[in-house]
Amino acid sequence: MKHVSILVPKGNTILSSVVGPFKILTAANQFLKQIGASEDDFFDVHLVGLDEGSTLYEGLFSIHCDSTISDIDKTDLILIPALRPDKLVEDLDDNKDFVPWILNQRNKHNAEVASMCMGAFVLAQTGLVDGKQCATHWAAMELFKKMFPKVLLVSNKIVTDEDGIYSSGGAFSFLNLMLHLVEKYCGRGTAIYISKFFEIDMDRVDQNQFAIFQGQKDHDDVAIKEAQSYIESNVKDKISVEELAKKYAISSRNFVRRFKKATQNTPLEYIQRVKIEAAKRSLESTEQNVNEVMYQVGYADQKAFRTVFKKYAGLSPVAYKTKYNRSRVNFEQPTAW
Repeated sequence: MKHVSILVPKGNTILSSVVGPFKILTAANQFLKQIGASEDDFFDVHLVGLDEGSTLYEGLFSIHCDSTISDIDKTDLILIPALRPDKLVEDLDDNKDFVPWILNQRNKHNAEVASMCMGAFVLAQTGLVDGKQCATHWAAMELFKKMFPKVLLVSNKIVTDEDGIYSSGGAFSFLNLMLHLVEKYCGRGTAIYISKFFEIDMDRVDQNQFAIFQGQKDHDDVAIKEAQSYIESNVKDKISVEELAKKYAISSRNFVRRFKKATQNTPLEYIQRVKIEAAKRSLESTEQNVNEVMYQVGYADQKAFRTVFKKYAGLSPVAYKTKYNRSRVNFEQPTAW
């Protein structure tokens, strides 16, 4: 039997990342009993809070914990659910008492720890992912990098697994994390059953196709902000780092250093990401072919465009267009059913 503690943070917890793991582990228990692999529950699942419960979504939902951290002497697996971004910094402070408890369980009992989505911020507070890979929601990556520079944040991965510390990417990526854990503890057959029962796409590894690049403007370097705006307003042009540095009267070396410090991207990376985001929007919403979109965002080499597109979007341009572009339905003049 594996003792599992699903944490119930105070404040803006994402309800699905508490209920979802509970349902998946419960279903795994039932399946193992049905096939005769176990007479008892393999996962002993508990909802563990700092107090007896939490109220969510302005009082519309509530979670009742069966245990508090003071009740749990030993646990094998700690699951940290996602936090809503509304008041993230305040919520991290409200839930800081989880941190020493997690560290005690890890150091004393070698408990494994897994974070879901923006639960990675709680995990990072423990220091357990310093120097290790960690995933989180793509929308929170820039804040995460600033708060936890020692962590090796990975932008593309759905699941990370390193030395008994796990994390998942954004939102419902936690379902793939749970499949990963079920397979690790109970075998591939059980994971396949859970995948089919809950209709979860198995072995999904990349979240880049879901990311929306919005630029990083939360800084005070005026010249770099102007350079960002220039890049975003001139997507069709071929822009060099040297030209940008000269335009804003900064040496190339200093420009690159300041740009990276302000945006967490090199100027070249930023130019590429702006162009690819523009290409994605065109592929989603227009009937232009891939070559037309490629020229529209300033690329002339098909191989180079495909390589950069796949790097940031996780799919080739053709696959992305096939997946996300659909002819618009005219709902004002519907056809007969």
